Amino acid sequence: MIYFLFLSGGVCYMGMRIESCDFFVVGSGIAGLVSALQLAPHGRVLLVTKKRLDDCNTNRAQGGIACVMANGDSFEQHVSDTLIAGAGLCDENVVRTIVSKGPARIAALEALGVCFNPKTDGTPGYDLGREGGHSQRRVLHAGDITGQRVESVLLAQVLTNPNIQTLEHTVVIDLITTRWLKMPGENRCVGAYVLDQRSGEIYAVRTPCTVLASGGCGKVYLYTCNPDIATGDGVALAWRAGASIANMEFIQFHPTCLFHPQAKRFLISEAVRGEGAELVDAEGRPFMKKYDPRGALAPRDVVARAIDSEMKRTGAPYCCLDIRHKSKEFLRERFPNIYDTCYQFGIDMSKDLIPIVPSAHYCCGGIQATVDGVTSLAGLYAVGETACTGLHGANRLASNSLLEALVCAYETAGRLVNDPQHLPDPLRIPDWQYGTAVASDEAVMVAHNWMELRTCMWDYVGIVRTDKRLERARRRIRNLRSEIRQYYFDYLVTPDTLELRNLALVSELIVRSALKRKESRGLHYTLDYPELRRTARDTVLPGRKI
Repeated sequence: MIYFLFLSGGVCYMGMRIESCDFFVVGSGIAGLVSALQLAPHGRVLLVTKKRLDDCNTNRAQGGIACVMANGDSFEQHVSDTLIAGAGLCDENVVRTIVSKGPARIAALEALGVCFNPKTDGTPGYDLGREGGHSQRRVLHAGDITGQRVESVLLAQVLTNPNIQTLEHTVVIDLITTRWLKMPGENRCVGAYVLDQRSGEIYAVRTPCTVLASGGCGKVYLYTCNPDIATGDGVALAWRAGASIANMEFIQFHPTCLFHPQAKRFLISEAVRGEGAELVDAEGRPFMKKYDPRGALAPRDVVARAIDSEMKRTGAPYCCLDIRHKSKEFLRERFPNIYDTCYQFGIDMSKDLIPIVPSAHYCCGGIQATVDGVTSLAGLYAVGETACTGLHGANRLASNSLLEALVCAYETAGRLVNDPQHLPDPLRIPDWQYGTAVASDEAVMVAHNWMELRTCMWDYVGIVRTDKRLERARRRIRNLRSEIRQYYFDYLVTPDTLELRNLALVSELIVRSALKRKESRGLHYTLDYPELRRTARDTVLPGRKI
């Protein structure tokens, strides 16, 4: 019998290696590292990442972690701000759970060695930042490289833990399920096929618990502040395996990415606006008040649309941030990394306007999951940006992402420890099938399709949408997916092929979700349906039938 796992088929790789573990974690950002650390006392953890361990969105997070930590603030205010930003689509119970558990998770980070900036006047407490949509200063930060500081501390803990094995440059090809294995009973995830990029070996991981913490999908768009690894792998893996996906139409575009020909994906943190930066057009004229009374501190969806509108109105390729009223000393102390980076490109924040454009930043949808990671597929758990828990609704409140990852990773680990999972017995994982696949001699096809796909998404599925644009995108993406599928079967798999395959699928899921939503809500703004429907509903796409 010849087996196919949504993959190339053929000649069996005899004696395929099978790795067994108690917990299989995919991703090395804050969600994956915290999950691994919490699970390690209870069994063998195998953590894989497709690049270096520190190559993740967490490492690039500038702003900080939103958490109620000061007198004058309250859980109720944080909950209210989150619900307002989420445009009626947040799950209030989820919001309250995550917000209320935040302080304990911050304390746990500090116990590991993460140091957040203290008050500058020497009094007890934190130097809390304020970002768009927040009614209070509640964003803890470590300079303007908060994510990097958190990542480095967590990674050091993971690397010294004897129960955690880490594998870099390891790509998950597909999840293995009992339904695909033609086993009776409830469908459940029992492992995955993975590719070792360095050796070219394909082998299987057998496990009762798979935790997807693989991040977002910003690379589906031509312009993004996300790293190259953000190709939506978790969402694609889960959907192909049969898990439900929710709210993929809600892609958050960060309003302020540095516009410079030599600057690649550099974000100007929302905290800069929190310290008084004004949004102006290319000629220096403020414009935000005509779009929202909150001005530059309006939620990201409002600000991104306003910038997009001003660029179209003026014909300029960018707008600007103006924080020239702050001293050089203040800016260098509060935003050392941002100041130095801008200065490298000839921009002195204390004297010059900072040119910016919106860019794809965060996916508010993802694998439908609970706060403790449970998905619609038994044995599969999702944490962080790859999950859709109901916290963000139709638009993520600034700096709630790291908070969600912290809390949900901890809760997911607790769920797995208190509710142990077991593999079905007997369980035989077939060897990988190579078929007639050969090494590719046309890698240019991958590069071409990659660019065509991302350009299509930027042009037709961006900040402002119409049904006509979405339908055009759907037709083109379907054609691209057909080409990619044929290429996938004809040639031996490579990391680039696998990422392209995932990008194309996630793009189609975004378009399908956007076409289903006949209203403008949060991050999904369509000229065809500008009004908000009275009843807010999630857009749920059931996973593929195997």
